[in-house]
Amino acid sequence: MKVSHAPNDMEMEPEILSGARVGLLATGAGLAVASLYYSQPMLGVLASDLGVSGGSIGLVPTLTQLGYALGILLLTPLGDRCDRRALIAAKAALLAIVLLASALTTRFPALLLSSLMVGLAATLAQDIVPAAAVLAPPERRGRVVGTVMTGLLMGILLSRVVSGFVAEHFGWRIVFAGAALSVALMGVAVWRGLPRFEPAARMRYVELIASVFMLWRRHPALRRAAWSQGLLSLAFSAFWSTLAIMLHQRYGLGSSAAGAFGLAGAAGALAAPLAGRIADRRGPQAVARVGAALTAASFALLWLDGGLSASAAMVLIALASVGFDFGIQATLVAHQTIVYGLDPDARSRLNAALFTGVFVGMAAGGALGSFALSVSGWHAVVALAVAAASASLLLRLRAD
Repeated sequence: MKVSHAPNDMEMEPEILSGARVGLLATGAGLAVASLYYSQPMLGVLASDLGVSGGSIGLVPTLTQLGYALGILLLTPLGDRCDRRALIAAKAALLAIVLLASALTTRFPALLLSSLMVGLAATLAQDIVPAAAVLAPPERRGRVVGTVMTGLLMGILLSRVVSGFVAEHFGWRIVFAGAALSVALMGVAVWRGLPRFEPAARMRYVELIASVFMLWRRHPALRRAAWSQGLLSLAFSAFWSTLAIMLHQRYGLGSSAAGAFGLAGAAGALAAPLAGRIADRRGPQAVARVGAALTAASFALLWLDGGLSASAAMVLIALASVGFDFGIQATLVAHQTIVYGLDPDARSRLNAALFTGVFVGMAAGGALGSFALSVSGWHAVVALAVAAASASLLLRLRAD
C-alpha cells in the first residue's frame, strides 16, 4: 500500500517512522481502546446512581464489547478502501460525541445505547494498528506493531486505574467527559501528524465486507489466530469483569482498589516491544505458544488465594495480573505479525477478522464470568479463565 501526503506537505518519507509518529499512533490506540473499559471499575457507582440492579448494570460493558466486535467487522475493513487518516479522525469525532453523551445521560437505556455506540466508534484503534504495519518495513514490523500495541494495552489497563479513582472522588460523569476531551484532542493530533494513506482496495462496500469472509476461508493461519486470541480474550474479560465485584464482596474494597490492579497489569504491556523483537528474530509461532502457556499458568495461580490473608491475596492477584497480561499481549503481537504477513493489500480486513474474534471473546468472557461468579463464586471464574487459556495453548501447539 502506498502512503501519500497532502499537496502542501514536504517530502516526509525519511521520517515516516520517527519516534514522534510511532508515539502518536501508540497514544491514539491507547486513548481509543481505553473508552471500552472506563465503565468496569465503576459499575457499582453506576448501578447506584441510575437505580438499576447489579446484574443489569453488567449490560454496559457487554454492549460496549459487542459494539466493538460489530464495528470491527463492519467498519474496520474500510481502512483498505479509504484514507486511514481521514477514517481515524472521523471515528475520533464520533467517539468524543458519544462519550460526552454518556457523561450527560440520566437514564439507563440511554447509557446502554451510548455504550453500544462507544464500542462502534472506538474501533479507530483497529485502524491505527494496520496503519503502523503499513508504515513499517517488513524487518521492523513486529517491533513497530509491538510498540503501538503497548500503547493499546496500556490504555486498556490504565483506563481502569483512572476511572476507578476519578469515579470514587469526583463522580463517574467526569470520567466520561474527560475521556471525550482526550479523544477529541487525539483526533486533531492524528489529522495533523499522520500522512495520507492511499487506498489499496477499490471494491464496493458490500464486496469489501464479503472479502473478509473470503480471507477467513482462504487462510487457516488467520482462523487459528482469531480462535486462539479469542479464547485468551475470554479469560481476560472474565477476570476484569468480575474483579471489582469480588473485591467488594470479599474485602469491602471500592472502585479505586479495583482500578489499581490495572497498574500491576500494565507492567505486562512491556511485553509488546520484546515480543515483537523476538517474533522478528525467532518467528511468531514460538512467541504465541509461550504467551498462551504463561497466561494459563498465571490464571492458575489464582487458585491459591483461598488460604491467604487479605494482603497476601492482593499480592497474588497483582502477580497473576502481571503474568497473564504479559502473556496475552505477547500472543497478540505474535498473532498480528502472522496475520499482517498473509496479504499486504488486505491488512485492515485481516485485522477485522482477527479482532472480531478477540472482542467476541471479550463479550463472552464478560457474560460468562459474571454468570460463573453469581452461581459458583470466584474460583469458578478462575476455572473458566484457566480452561480458556489452556484451549488457546492447545490450538497453538497444533499449528504448523
